[in-house]
Formats: sequence, structure tokens, C-alpha cells
Amino acid sequence: MPPTPDALPVPPAHPAPPVGHDFAAYARAHWPRLVVTARLLTDDPGAAEELVRRTLVRMCARWRRVPRNDVDFHVRRCLVRIHLRRLRGRRAARRRTVLVLRIWEGLPDAEIAQLLGCSVGAVRACARHAVKKSGSDAVRLREVLTRAAGDVLPSEVPLARLQAGGRVRRRRRLAVAAAVCAALLAPVAVVAADRLGSGGPGDGASGARAGTGGRGATSPVRVVAPGERVTAGGGVRMWLTADGGHWSVPVRLRGDDGYQPSDEPGVSLRMDSVPGGFFLSGLFHGLDGEPGRVEVSTGDGGSTTAKVLVLAGAPGWGIWYASTPLPGKNVEALFAEDGSGDDGGGDRGGAGDGAGDRRIVTVYDASGRVAARSDREWWRI
Repeated sequence: MPPTPDALPVPPAHPAPPVGHDFAAYARAHWPRLVVTARLLTDDPGAAEELVRRTLVRMCARWRRVPRNDVDFHVRRCLVRIHLRRLRGRRAARRRTVLVLRIWEGLPDAEIAQLLGCSVGAVRACARHAVKKSGSDAVRLREVLTRAAGDVLPSEVPLARLQAGGRVRRRRRLAVAAAVCAALLAPVAVVAADRLGSGGPGDGASGARAGTGGRGATSPVRVVAPGERVTAGGGVRMWLTADGGHWSVPVRLRGDDGYQPSDEPGVSLRMDSVPGGFFLSGLFHGLDGEPGRVEVSTGDGGSTTAKVLVLAGAPGWGIWYASTPLPGKNVEALFAEDGSGDDGGGDRGGAGDGAGDRRIVTVYDASGRVAARSDREWWRI
């Protein structure tokens, strides 16, 4: 009986000599494997090497910001997205990509979903349609890909060209950033000069308006490698592993300082005492893909958009955290609230609905619907 698309065979490993966080060493070691994968995606020798060249040029430009323990994920994501962007709207290209990543690369569906920016269910449906469309089964497709890969003869890595292209792209990006900053700062300079010239008092109303907004902005989502430490406010360090989220805080308490995700939608809330107030963070879980944004009440009637950490290959859960500590008086205000009010998203459903819960943390999915809210379970205050 042929295996189902959800139980595809595991391909052989692609061995590569261990390298440090050095672009030249990485490019030399992984160029042949990347060309093989690109050839399976494009079915064109020239297009395959050009795809890998463009990918490594982009990675070279931002190499310093690539996590040391998760280089392969970021390189593979860049390669796949450049390929699909060139063939935008073609279902056949997306289906072929899923098959190559699943059968040849041996990636789990969750990691493929994060590479493609879609849900795990969409990956599985795409794989089923692709296998059915081919009129074959997973074993035969594996054999076809293996024969095609064996016919690939990668050329020597064009290291000098890659590094030169990376430097050009990096300089271009810095120039664009400088131009944008100059454009944003020019009106501020004009207003400041006008106020200094008039000698009158500043307009408090306009300052208040400038401080508002941004509430609907998408929270920054950062993909981290297993065990990669991220330092946040107040000296708190956080990291993710396959078994859940972990924290290291200045003031240690007894007990486990980790938290395991569950399959049910939800979000935890913890407050750590740090210099300047309390640091708010927690772990969301049970989502279908990455969250759209995470909103955190600030205790003064407002809210702020939290930052998010997700583990490569596990988009349905991760850590959220507020970028700055919350003052003690704001925390007292949060405890004093009865939580009976609605934040504007209650009519759309979601976890934590009810008149008695404290909606301090609200997780929205990619469509803007409420996916989870914090409840009365206060963990490690």
C-alpha cells in the first residue's frame, strides 16, 4: 500500500562540513547542496545557479544579523521565497516546492509552513494535491527527485562575485535607510525651528496626537533558533526550545523557570520585578500559524504592541514580551480593573471571553480575530 502524502519517506541527509559563522566557509560548504535543491525547484540548470547566487548575495548583505545556530533555515527561506516570487500565482510552482521540501529536504510540515508563510493545513493540502496531480506516489516521486539530483553537476562557487554583490546590496540598503531617516527628520527640524523662532509655548495637543497611533501596527515577529538567547528590558533573557519557553531573570524564584506550550489556544502572563517596574511577558500557544499581533494593557487605559519570538519550524506558539517595564502604579491599576469592559474585539470571539477575566494580554491571528486572552492565572509575579 503506497504511503499517504502525510507520511512521506525521509530523504538521505545532505552532509556538509561543519563551519563557523563565516559567510565564505558557509558558501563553499553549502553551494552544491543549494544548487541541487534549486535545480529540483526550477528544473533549469541556469535558473538554478542564478537562484542560488541571488539568495547568497542577499544573505551576505545581512550575514551579521543571521542567527549562528539557524543559518540553514534563513538561507532556505530566502531561496524559496525568491523562487516563488518570480513565479507568483502559479500553483504548480508552489506544489513542486512543497514536494521538494517535504520529500527531498525531509522538512516537517510546520517548518515548511513557516518557510512559505502559510498554515500547516495549507502545506498538507498542497502536498496531497501535488501527489494526486503527479499520478504517482511518494516513493516514486522520491526516486524521480533522486535521479534528477544525481544529474546535477554544480559549478565552482563564485565566492568573489557573491561577496561583491553582498557589499553592493548592503551599501544600497544603508543609503536607502539614511535617505528615509533624513526625510522623516526634515519636517521635525522645520517644526522645531519654527517653535524656536516664535518663542511661544509648544502646542500640547499636537504633541499628544504625535504620541498616539501605532496601536494597530503588526508586532515584530522574530524567528529564533533553539536555545538562542534574546535580551529584553530589565535584564530579562528569554529563549525557546522544542519543549517550550524559558526565562532568566535578575531575581530568581524557586521552581521551574520554563513554560510548556499546549495544543489549546491560550496565552500566559507573568510579571517579573525589574529595575524601574515590572517586566511583562508570557507564552502564547495553540495558534494556526504566527500571530498577527499581541496587545498588552499598560494600566493607564491604553495598550502597547508586544514583541514576539517564534521558534523556527514551530509557528503556532512562542514568547511575547513588552519592550519596556511597566511602572508599579500601572500594575496596581491593572489589578484594580474588573475586566468587564470590552477591548473592541470581544464580539469576534476567542479564548478568555467573560465578564470576570482580566484582558491584559490579547493575541490576534493574521486575520485580526481574537485568538487568545490572558485570564486570572497569574504566573510568577
